[in-house]
Amino acid sequence: MSGGAFGRQRPGAGRWIVLTLGRALWWTAAVFGLPFGLLALWWVLSADSETFYLPPLSEILASFDDVWLRSDRLRADVLPSLLRLTAGFLLAVAVGVGLGVLIGSFRRVRAFCEPVLEFLRAIPPPVLVPVLMLFAGFGNTMKVLVVLSGCVWPILLNTVEGVRAVDEVLTETCRCYGIRGPARLWHLVVRSASPQIVTGLRQALSVGIILMVISEMFAANNGLGFTIIQFQRTFAVTDMWTGILLLGLLGFLLAMLLRLFERSALHWYLGLRQSQRDDGQR
Repeated sequence: MSGGAFGRQRPGAGRWIVLTLGRALWWTAAVFGLPFGLLALWWVLSADSETFYLPPLSEILASFDDVWLRSDRLRADVLPSLLRLTAGFLLAVAVGVGLGVLIGSFRRVRAFCEPVLEFLRAIPPPVLVPVLMLFAGFGNTMKVLVVLSGCVWPILLNTVEGVRAVDEVLTETCRCYGIRGPARLWHLVVRSASPQIVTGLRQALSVGIILMVISEMFAANNGLGFTIIQFQRTFAVTDMWTGILLLGLLGFLLAMLLRLFERSALHWYLGLRQSQRDDGQR
């Protein structure tokens, strides 16, 4: 019987390995296929380019190593930019989630704040750069506040909607079992709204990268935005394109890190959706 049981287990294990490898290959193709395909298309279409403002991709990639890897620019420009982006983004998470939970939990607070939020949300964050320069100066504080001013809105609004959508049955269950205070806030409200919050984080990240670059184009002496604009002003067009490629690469890596965080924080939610899809296919 042991031999028969062992013989029945092997196909299941083999099928699991095949499915795992298939999912890994599909994920790799889905994540890297389109970017590499676009780069290959760019390489082919720009191979014979003689335009000064659009050099061949091969020339841009050849300069990338000298401009960013063999120089001190990673420490002097890229690291300060990432630190400003991280500081502004984390502040936006704290403010957006905190206010979003408060506004979403109380109907009267939401009715009172909604007109002001709609007014402030309609103001483009780049317009605030000159205003923030007047109050915060030209240093890192201004740049962090610019990132904060743009990132906070997607997080705040998605948090409000996530809190408003908390299941009433779960809310009543918590009330019946006497779950109140921080335990109710964390295990019911924040946990139920976490898929919406993560959606706001994804939207805020792309906004934050844009604002990071914009803030560094005004009265700065380092950073990716400052370096790219300096390349443009000195007609170092190939070097300018290397900075644009580096920005895209950093955005891609940060998005992957956020996706890993999403899988870790929302494993229960992703597992629930997968089980629902599996039940629907049966």
